[in-house]
Amino acid sequence: MATPTRYNELLGGRDPLVAMRENVDAVRTITRGWDEARFDRPYAPGKWTARQVITHLAHTELALGYRARMALATPDYAAQKFNQDAWVARETIVTGPEAVAAFAGMSRLNAALFEALSPTDRAVSMSHPEYGAITVDWIVHLLAGHQMHHITQLRT
Repeated sequence: MATPTRYNELLGGRDPLVAMRENVDAVRTITRGWDEARFDRPYAPGKWTARQVITHLAHTELALGYRARMALATPDYAAQKFNQDAWVARETIVTGPEAVAAFAGMSRLNAALFEALSPTDRAVSMSHPEYGAITVDWIVHLLAGHQMHHITQLRT
């Protein structure tokens, strides 16, 4: 059974590593040909723009990839929370295409790490102030499903 996250339903039992690769391709396909005005349009009133959503995807890859790497290298690692809104608010000059490239690069880097891990590596645990005990495998599943959640917004 897959490691339970709030996004498992979106994965529908699919291999999260396969989904991660497909999700990067989906973001590239969806945004192909977009001008900056399209990247700066929110997906709904009062919500993030497409550029901000994609920047958030890159941030999540950065933060969760870091957590996985720290857990794999640091016994008894305790992850820190991050404020996604504060992070996105700081990214005022990144362009839409730059955000896509950052997300694609970070996701590929994480997927390459995850693909090389053994089941024992993926079972490595860490503590998190909100989620309690989590594993590297939890991060793998969360990242893939989280990407799918935001791809739905980009398609809007």
